[in-house]
Amino acid sequence: MRILCSLALSPSNARALLPLARAAAEKGHEVLVVAPPEMAGVFDGEPIQVKPLFSDMAEIVLSLLEQQRIEFSPKDPFAPDVLLATACGPHVTDAYRQLLAVAEEFRPDLVLRSGVEFAGYLVAETLGIPQVTAPSGGGQYLEPKLALGELNQRRAELGLPASDTPEAIYANGRFDCMPPDYSFAAHDIPGTFAYQQPASIVRDETEPEWLKDIPVDRPLVVVSSTHVFASLMSSSVFPRILELFFGGPVAAQLSEGTEGAAPDPAAVVDALMQGDANPLNAVVEGLSAVDCTAVIATRGMPVNPDIIGGNVRLFHTIPQPLLLESAQLLFTHGGYNSVREAVRAGVPMAVQPELSDQLHNATRVEELGLGLRVPAVTADAVTETCARLLAEPRFAQQARRAQRHMLALPPVRAAVDHLVRLADRAPQR
Repeated sequence: MRILCSLALSPSNARALLPLARAAAEKGHEVLVVAPPEMAGVFDGEPIQVKPLFSDMAEIVLSLLEQQRIEFSPKDPFAPDVLLATACGPHVTDAYRQLLAVAEEFRPDLVLRSGVEFAGYLVAETLGIPQVTAPSGGGQYLEPKLALGELNQRRAELGLPASDTPEAIYANGRFDCMPPDYSFAAHDIPGTFAYQQPASIVRDETEPEWLKDIPVDRPLVVVSSTHVFASLMSSSVFPRILELFFGGPVAAQLSEGTEGAAPDPAAVVDALMQGDANPLNAVVEGLSAVDCTAVIATRGMPVNPDIIGGNVRLFHTIPQPLLLESAQLLFTHGGYNSVREAVRAGVPMAVQPELSDQLHNATRVEELGLGLRVPAVTADAVTETCARLLAEPRFAQQARRAQRHMLALPPVRAAVDHLVRLADRAPQR
C-alpha cells in the first residue's frame, strides 16, 4: 500500500501523524510525507520519504495578514475565523497543485492528512481515493459547514466541481487517540477509529541529565509554552509580521542590528510585551509562589529575571512526554497534543487557553474532571489554580481513570490495519 501524508501549519501536526506513518512503514507500506520544510526534521531517521513543500505557518499568517483576512490581535481569539483562514485559505490552492503533481507520480492508495490540511483532501477527491485525518485538535474543532464554503472557493479557483456535503471532509472517518468517553471533538464525527498513542514519540528519547537533580520532596509541574509568538519567532518572515502590524517603533528596532542585521526576535517581543503583557511572566511568577518544582519550556520567549523563583527551572525546550511520566501537573495552553500526552501519562492539567480550539479544550478538560481552566492571565490566577489542582486528589484520580481508558485502546498497528481495509474497499482506479 502507498500512503501519501500531507501536513500543514504547526509541527505538532507532524508529531501527531508520526506514530501512524512510522507504524505503516515498519509494516512494509510505502509512506511519502509532503510537509513544509520546517516539519521535515520530525521524520529524520524514519523509513519514510519526505518532500519539503508547502508554505510554513508564518508565511501563511503573513499572507493572510497582508490580505486582511485575519488580525494580528483578534478581538475574539477563539472565534473560528483564524483557524478557518489558516486551514482553508488561498494557500490551499497552491498546495493542491504541488501535492497533485507529487500524487500523480507516487500513485497513492490513500491520503493520510493532518486535520487542518485540506490540499490532501482535495487531491484525494480528485483521484477518487480514501482520505483520513490523523489525530488533530484544530481538525476536530473546525466547523465542517464553515470549511465547505471556503473550500468551494478553492475548488472554483482550481476548476473543480463544488460540493454540497460538509461532512465529506470525514467521508472515510478520522483517527484519534482519545477514548470515546473522553472525546474532545466539538462536532459529531462518524467513523472515528481510536488507537493507543505511544508513550514517547521520538525514538530512543532519554530523560535529560538535569532531571536527576530535580527535588522529589515536592510536586513536579511541567509547563508547555505554545504562545503564538513562540511559534512564529524562528521564522524568517517574523520581522516582517512585526514591522507590518506594529509599525514605527518595531521597524526601528528591527533595523538596529550590526551591519543591518535584525536583533534577536526575543528582544523585540520583550519590547512589545513588557511586564504583564507577556503571559509567560505571569506563569513564571505564579508558579514561583507554589510549593512545587516547575520545569518550563520558554521556546525563546523572554522572561523577566526578577520574578523567577528558586523553584523554577527554565529551558528552551523539554522532552514533555518523558517529563510527564514523573510529573504531578501539566500547565498548558490547551493544545491537543499536550492534552493527549497528559491523559496518556495520567497527569491533571491547568489550562490557560490563548486561541483557536484551546478554549474548547479547556472547557472539556473541566467537564471531564481532568483539570481546571486558569481564569485569568495573572500570576495570582496561576498560583491559585495550580495550588488547588495539586491539593485536591480528585483531579489526579480522574486523570488516572482516563489514562486507563486510553491504555485499553488498540495499538497503533491496528490503525494501520484499518487503513489497509479502507484502501481495499476503495473502487479500483
